[in-house]
Amino acid sequence: MHLREFFAADAIALPLDATTKDEALAEMVGLLSTDDKSSETLLKMLHRREALGSTGVGRGVAVPHCRSLVVNRLQLAYGYSPAGLAFDAADDLPVHHIFLIVAPPNEMSNQYLPTLGKIAQLAKEPGVPEQLAKLTSSDEFFQLLADKGV
Repeated sequence: MHLREFFAADAIALPLDATTKDEALAEMVGLLSTDDKSSETLLKMLHRREALGSTGVGRGVAVPHCRSLVVNRLQLAYGYSPAGLAFDAADDLPVHHIFLIVAPPNEMSNQYLPTLGKIAQLAKEPGVPEQLAKLTSSDEFFQLLADKGV
């Protein structure tokens, strides 16, 4: 399994327009192929998840995630905020890189947790946040994923 399998080319925002955490979550959901009602539902689910504890994992990375019936397969989106966003991250630093994960409650391939793990592993690799910050296109993003073997 490679992360690329779950990204659509138009689910990459370089850069994000958002200036707040809430705006960023809404913009990230907007990158997915869902209708307005489904997007609204996903946004509510993500807000509920954030209320349990921030998905800002540190080193400028956040991985908001949820399961919902409004999607029929695992989907990913990535967004980069050059200025950084207050995200209540574990290290209290601004978040620049947001990886969104949404999946149905019962996905046959059961890739939700392995995907979350791969993204966390990628984010912890030395130099990866700096490499992500230099990307200018979805092709470059996908090439970085390939280069890192995820």
